[in-house]
Amino acid sequence: MINNDILRRVRFVFEYSNAKMITIFAKAKVEISTEQIIALLKKEEEEGYQACNDTLMCQFLDGLIIENRGLKPGAEIPTPLKQLTNNLIFKKLRVALELREEDIIAALASADFAMSKSELGALFRSPDHKNYKACGDQVLRNFIKGLSIKHRGV
Repeated sequence: MINNDILRRVRFVFEYSNAKMITIFAKAKVEISTEQIIALLKKEEEEGYQACNDTLMCQFLDGLIIENRGLKPGAEIPTPLKQLTNNLIFKKLRVALELREEDIIAALASADFAMSKSELGALFRSPDHKNYKACGDQVLRNFIKGLSIKHRGV
C-alpha cells in the first residue's frame, strides 16, 4: 500500500485532527507543519500532493506507539527504518493499538476477511523464518477497514 493511503486511513479511523497528527509526529522527534500534513493527506492526483516516504511513515508509526503506550523507562526513540514493508507497518499498528491475535482476527472478520491464527502469526515472524509470509496490500487494507468498523462503525 502507499504510505499516504495508510496515513489517511489511520487518521480517518481515529478521527485525528491536524494538530493531533503533528503531536504524534512530535513524539518521534519530527517537526512537521500543518501544510505538510495536508500535503501528505492529499491523493496522488491532487495538486500539492507530497509522497510519504518509508522513513516518515515509520516515524509516524513510532510516534503513534509512543503516544498510545509511552516509552519504556530508559528507552530512547527508535531510529526510523529506511525501508518499511506491509509486515512492519502491520506489526507497528498492532503494537501501537495493543492488539492481540483475537482482536486482529475479529477486526479482519468484521471486514469480511477470514484469517487463521497460524496465517496471522506467519505475518509477524522474522523474514528469515521458514514460516514467514509477506503481508499483502489486501490484508493490510482489510485490517484498517476492520479498525474503521470497530472504532467508527463505518
